[in-house]
Amino acid sequence: MSLSKNDQRLRRSRQTRVRIAIQRVARLTVFRSNTHIYASVISDDGAKVLASASTVEKGLRADYINGKGGNTAAAAAVGKRIAEKAKAAGIETVAFDRAGYAYHGRVKALAEAAREAGLKF
Repeated sequence: MSLSKNDQRLRRSRQTRVRIAIQRVARLTVFRSNTHIYASVISDDGAKVLASASTVEKGLRADYINGKGGNTAAAAAVGKRIAEKAKAAGIETVAFDRAGYAYHGRVKALAEAAREAGLKF
């Protein structure tokens, strides 16, 4: 029995989450769909979402032509927004959890924008 593409991604993400849990720091996790990208900062014990941002949010959605959130410009805006929200919540340092996605394209754009906005990881 072969694993589906999503099962393979989740399998890759499991080991990363174990490694991040050992570090005992908040994690910045990413989820991407074809049309949107979502980012959340989750507490070090994994119990609480401390900040979140996505292309579905009204403020970010208005910035894109036809509400297209599935591009690198939208991902960069989400990265900047999540960094601002995390800093407002008192979080300076996070571990980046790319959830099994390749560090490329939208995931990379989000990460680099969050770094530029002052989040350390």
